[in-house]
Amino acid sequence: MNIDTKNNNKYFFGLYIVATPIGNLGDISRRAIETIKKADFIICENPNHSLKLLNNLGIKKKLVSLHDHNEKTVIKKISRHLDNKIIVLISDAGSPLISDPGYNLIKHCIKNQIKITTIPGPNSIIPSLQLSGFSLNEFKFLGFFPKNPKQIKSFVEKIDSSNCTSVFFVSSHKIKALLNIIESKLEKRSISIIKELTKINEKVFRGAGHNIKKLMDDKIENLKGEFVVVIEGKTLKKTDSVDLDEYNELINKLLLKFSLTDVVEIVHKLLKINKNKIYKWVLDIKKS
Repeated sequence: MNIDTKNNNKYFFGLYIVATPIGNLGDISRRAIETIKKADFIICENPNHSLKLLNNLGIKKKLVSLHDHNEKTVIKKISRHLDNKIIVLISDAGSPLISDPGYNLIKHCIKNQIKITTIPGPNSIIPSLQLSGFSLNEFKFLGFFPKNPKQIKSFVEKIDSSNCTSVFFVSSHKIKALLNIIESKLEKRSISIIKELTKINEKVFRGAGHNIKKLMDDKIENLKGEFVVVIEGKTLKKTDSVDLDEYNELINKLLLKFSLTDVVEIVHKLLKINKNKIYKWVLDIKKS
């Protein structure tokens, strides 16, 4: 085991999953930089893209490209080094593995008892949710907006029926199609669309589904790359008229078999009542 006495950090041989900036280069952590410096080599998506980050940091390292079509080949090539070298996995931007390659590499390391750790940091999902202004007690990440019409239909239906906030990525060449779908299928939902996060020209478009397209129309042609779309959950029908006392016996029976957390989840799905309200109610029953 290697020990960095200067920073009192212990470095082991194995894989480090390191988050890198999504825009503003100042967002990279000191620990991420030190780990990259310690690396024997770095696994990345696009070496040309990652080289810009390393040049900015003044770090020279060997870069190994990893993408969906060569992952098995790369794993075979580096497998003999996984237990005797410090290897860093990064993506083009943000936290690796979130709709990015690397899943099979992680599975390989786990299967072969290779030590893995993560150096957390920037990602586009959490900041976009924060900027949306929607409830974040419960949210669902849906990956990338699909291409296939059948998949798109299922994707939109999933959002339309969801009671929690949905967040997903969409590329610039699909954003117009998405806006048309939102306008016709999700016209009553509140939408937040974010671009260029953490950069000086960061943009956040907020509005109802029926007018979000108009808000973006005059700017959309100049926006390239990926967008993060956040859609507020479906508004639940008011349940104040529900007589909760009618369910006390059921709650008591559930508490005999399940944990408090599980009971809250079961009742939430059954009655569609706010989880905080259910928690207080179930807790009172449990204490009585």
